[in-house]
Amino acid sequence: MSDSSPVVVIGATGGQGGAVVDALLEAGFGVRALVRDAVSSKAATLAGRGVEIAVGDVVSGIGLADAFTGASGVFAMTTPFESGVSAEIAQGRALIEAATSASVPYLVFSSVASADRGTGVPHFDSKFEVEQMLAATDIRHTVVAPAYFYDNLLASSDALAAGVMPIAMPADKPLQQLSRRDLGRFVAGLFATPDDHVGERIEIASDQPTPNEMARIAGEVLGTRVIAESYDPERIPSPDMSAMFAFLGDRGYEVDIPALHARFPDVGWQSFANWAAEALHR
Repeated sequence: MSDSSPVVVIGATGGQGGAVVDALLEAGFGVRALVRDAVSSKAATLAGRGVEIAVGDVVSGIGLADAFTGASGVFAMTTPFESGVSAEIAQGRALIEAATSASVPYLVFSSVASADRGTGVPHFDSKFEVEQMLAATDIRHTVVAPAYFYDNLLASSDALAAGVMPIAMPADKPLQQLSRRDLGRFVAGLFATPDDHVGERIEIASDQPTPNEMARIAGEVLGTRVIAESYDPERIPSPDMSAMFAFLGDRGYEVDIPALHARFPDVGWQSFANWAAEALHR
């Protein structure tokens, strides 16, 4: 965008939003971060990097329209993991109302790959409902739909250290994934040329290793032997996560990775092996 107005980032202190902030700053954009607490340490760190801070709450919708006013664009995301899928849909409605009120010129909404394919995974379906609400408006927007994040592996760091990578899907089935870094770079690219992507829904993934391959690579980085240990997704207490892993182990994501990477080479798509070499420490 030629406009010097900032891009607003929802979830700027989290994983996805933080990666988008990093990439936007790297690309020379002004950034306005939406935070709940302006005096938190994370907000202070962002401010120290030259990021403008705006206080608002995507859950209640309070402060959103003010935060969006005067922005050149908005990176928006919703979450069901605090209060459920109904709350996620309400968040989407609040975002759309605020974007409409503030006449946001361009909005990028982060959904999830395969959300439009009737998977029956609760948070896939709720994100797609937000997509449909957005499509029914006049807001110029693009939907970016990432697959599984490499970073999810970090939750199993203790198990990895013990030589096991537990995962609720077959160990020999490819799992399409991406790094948060790649999501950030991809989104920054959308804001650089929004006219090229208005109305698109773009699914993204960086690589598709099997859990067996992931375990082998993790072991090489950690200097030990790691084995992928599959287990039944029905053992997962969360019905939402159980349904997601059942989907991943059966149909799985359907991102056309070669075509995606050929179309967007500037992202510099990060393989799982390259990500692991940086993210996993001995």
